[in-house]
Order: sequence, then C-alpha cells, then structure tokens
Amino acid sequence: MKRSLTTRIIIKVFRQHIIMTMTLVLVILGVVILSLIPPQLLKIIIDRNLVPKTIQGLPVMALTYLGVLTLIGTFDFLKGGLLTVFGQKIIKNLRMELTRKLERIGTTYFSANTSGMITSRFTNDVENVNSLFADGVVSMIIDCFKIIGIVTSIWLFWDKLGKVVLCLVPLIYIITRFFQKRMLAAQIKNLEQLSRVNSHISESLKNVHMIKSFSKEAYMEELYRQRLEDNFHTIERVNFYDSCYAPIIQVIRALVISLIVVLSSRQLNFPGISLGVVAASIDLISNLFSPIETLGMELQNVQKGISGIQRINNFYLEPEDSKKYRTIKAEEVTGKDRAAELIFEQISFSYEIGQPILENIDLIVKQGSSVTFAGRTGVGKSTLFQLIMGLLKPSSGRILLGGIDVYEIPNSEKRKIFGYVEQQFSFIQGTVAEQISLGDDGISQKQVEEAMKFVGLHEYVMNMEHSYDTLVNQNEDFSQGQKQLLAIARAIVANPSVLLLDEITANLDSVTEAKIVTVLQKASCGRTVLSISHRITSMMDSDTIVLMENGHIRTKDSPTTILPTDDWIA
Repeated sequence: MKRSLTTRIIIKVFRQHIIMTMTLVLVILGVVILSLIPPQLLKIIIDRNLVPKTIQGLPVMALTYLGVLTLIGTFDFLKGGLLTVFGQKIIKNLRMELTRKLERIGTTYFSANTSGMITSRFTNDVENVNSLFADGVVSMIIDCFKIIGIVTSIWLFWDKLGKVVLCLVPLIYIITRFFQKRMLAAQIKNLEQLSRVNSHISESLKNVHMIKSFSKEAYMEELYRQRLEDNFHTIERVNFYDSCYAPIIQVIRALVISLIVVLSSRQLNFPGISLGVVAASIDLISNLFSPIETLGMELQNVQKGISGIQRINNFYLEPEDSKKYRTIKAEEVTGKDRAAELIFEQISFSYEIGQPILENIDLIVKQGSSVTFAGRTGVGKSTLFQLIMGLLKPSSGRILLGGIDVYEIPNSEKRKIFGYVEQQFSFIQGTVAEQISLGDDGISQKQVEEAMKFVGLHEYVMNMEHSYDTLVNQNEDFSQGQKQLLAIARAIVANPSVLLLDEITANLDSVTEAKIVTVLQKASCGRTVLSISHRITSMMDSDTIVLMENGHIRTKDSPTTILPTDDWIA
C-alpha cells in the first residue's frame, strides 16, 4: 500500500535522525516509568514513617521523592524539546515537498482555486501537522502508557479498586471517541472556512483600488462578516466539545476518589489495605485522570493535525503535468538556426466541461513571421497564448513547435524559446537585475545589461543609488512606460526565438507607445512574433491578422485585406 506524503516525510525525518529518535524513545520510556514511582514512594513514607510516627529513613525517602519529581520534569523538558525539533524538521520537509508539488501542478488548478485556499495548505494545514507532534499524538501515546501503568499499579495495590478502574476504561474510551469524531468534523470545516477568509483578505487587497473606485467597501465588509460569522460558529462548536470533555472527566475522577474513601473506611482493618495504600491509590487515581483530562487538549490538536494531513494529502494527489519532465532541450525545439514553424492542430480548450473557450483552431505560423490575433474581449486570445507557451493543456489537439508538442517542453527550457510580454509588469522582491533575470543562474549580469541597453534603460539604472543592485520599489522607481520596457527586457534577455506580445501598449499614451513600438520592432528582427492587439496602427506592421470570434478563427489574411472590409472593431 502506497504511503501518504505526510507519512513518508515523517518516516524520512525519523530515519535521518536516528540518534535523536532513539533519545526520544528513551525519554518517553523514562517519563512513563518515572511517573509511576512517586505513588510507590508515598505509600512507603506513610506506612513506614507517618503512621508509626518515626523519622528513621524519612530524609532519604523525601530526597528520593524530590529527585524522582526532578527527573520527571527533566525528561518532560527533553521530550518537549525533541518534539519541537522533530516538528520543525517535518514542517520544513513538508513545505519543500508541497512547493515542488506546486511546480508540477497544471495551470488549470490555479484557475479553479483561489490563492487563499492554496496558501492555507502551506500555512494553516502544515502548522496543524506540527501541533500533531508538538502537543498531540506523541503526548497521547505517553499518556496512554501512563494510564496502563497506573491501572496496573492500582490493581497491585488494591485489586477491588483495580477492577473498578478497569471498568472505567471502556467508558472513558467511548466518551473520548464521541468527542473525537465531532471535533474532527468541526476542525475540517474550520480549516475550509479559514481558507475562504484568507482568500477574501487576499482578493480585497489585490482589488482595493477597484473596491474604492466603485464604493464596494460595504459589500466586501458584509461578505467578510458573513464568512467570519460562519467560522465563528464552527469554532464555537469546537470549543463546546473541548470545554465539555474535561469537566466530564473531572466528575468521574471525583466519583472514583469518593468511592476509595468509602471503601477504605469500611475495609481499613482488612490485611493489605493500609493508609499508605489508600493515599497511594488516591494519588494514582489523580495521576490517572490527569493524563485523561490532558487528552482533551491533545485530542483537539490531533484532530487539527489529522484534518491538516487529509487536506495536504488531497492536495498532493492533484494531477500533475507529468510530460513536462521529459528531457527536452530548447535546441531540440528550435534547432541551431532557431527556425521552427508553429503549428496549431485542431486546438480546442475549455476550463469547464461543456463551456468551450476555443474550438478547432487550425493555423500554421512560419518562422520569422509576424501574426496579430484580434477580436472582441473574451474570444480566447489570451487563453490561446497560454496554450502556445504550454501553460495550459488543450482539451483536444496539440500545438507543435519544431515538431514537438509545446505542452511537453519543460518549464525550465521555455524561457529560451518564448519571450512573453504582458500588459502589466509583475515585480518580484529583489534588485533591478533580478527583475530581469528572475534569479535564473543561466542568465549572466552581462546579458541583463545588454537587454537593458537594448530597451534604453541602462543609463537610467546606472544613475540609481546602487545601479543594478538597487532594491526595487515598484511604486516609485519606474514609470508605466519604463515598466513595459522592463517587461520587454525580461522577455528577450534569454534570446528566445518566439515573442508573445499581449496588448502591451493598451494603457500607454501615444508618445510612450511610439517609443515602445520602436523597441519592439528592433526586438522582432529574426524572431517569430505573435501579438494581441486592438489598435489598427499595430496591426498594419503584421504579416497576417487572425480575426477570432466565439472561440473560432473567423478569418485570416493580410492587414490590407482585412482592415478596410471588416466591422469587428466597432
């Protein structure tokens, strides 16, 4: 049977740190065994010293009692420290594995799930797995062993009381299972609702200008309030089960201690039932119910951990882009002369079944040609670009570049093939140079500077405080036009053979647009250029215009043929 992700990582961490694992086992055994000694010492002290009223040997027994308690505290400290270390190592490995999984998941997953829901896998769910170890399952195991040892000790002290306590174990198990099931369901629902709350915050921050522009603050606040209220009711349910569990256990403990008092008052004259046995039995009962009470909190942590594990494992089972890990190199796709035809073979695509975005797209783009895709908003132009770069997988058909399916090209090689210039430049945290290289070790500082010289930003950057090592403040350092030039530099720095331009002059004034167009004309030399545009001036420079309508190619021809006769721009 194939192990889940979390199980494999837990086993891996424990195997990698075998000495720490053995130390943890010894510490756990020490905690369990030592916790059984104080009641035994208490019995001896009462029967040998307090009842006969003799001091002989009392200091030694008192120091021994104190020493055992100190050892128990020391072992508990070591247990907590080791569990914390193991928990952090498990968290690190989990997050690294989830990151690698994120790289392998298809782009459609990100369309179907909000950023808040995905982020919660790395934050809430992983932290809940940590609580499973730091305050959950290991502590529960220790407490269960303590309970077994205590019940055995009580039985040896007083068999009648041992039978009573033994009968209580199934009752306590039933109570525990009752709360366990309900707390697990509530915890899973709580995590789902927290992810929706996180998504709302993320979306609100992302769209804050739109919200303020259209005066939608009240609407967003009400939506947030509803989600918080739903989450509040779920947490109330969790807290209700948690608050009920401990008092029930305390009542049972009080009843058992009362039973001991009643039985001892009638049977103190019987052989073997001494005052020390009664005192030790009460101490053992208190020790018995102390871990049982603690199980309530540990149970909640375990349920949170299990719910986190379930969600992490479900995420890890998401379908992957397995074909992207073939060892295809950029040179195999475009050849040494970087010449390759782009062929669309009956391409259809839909995000949801029955709702096609593109249907039966057939097209051949010659190497070195310039093609503009035009059409009204929503006809599938940007989706087609994502298919060309292999970010999305066609529902049917395929796109070939140099005879190779673009979807099967590894992402690590695509930058050498495709240069993508978006409408909005996306900054990353880092220096000016890192905005262009994106931390790619295969791109040198010289390449970055050459790309910036090409777009005309080299001198501007050299005048900044630390030139290319200046940390970027995206809202202050570059104008809108300069951001588009940065986007072009980022696209061409790896010298790709295909340029994809997605409405990059849509938000620019005419002067800035003219400068951007001039740079693009230089960048287009010797490359295949695919662009999306609604501006006639941009289309006139293309070899071919592909007019799209309702997910189909309506017509394709030269600009001089299409533009004077079509009314699609209206």
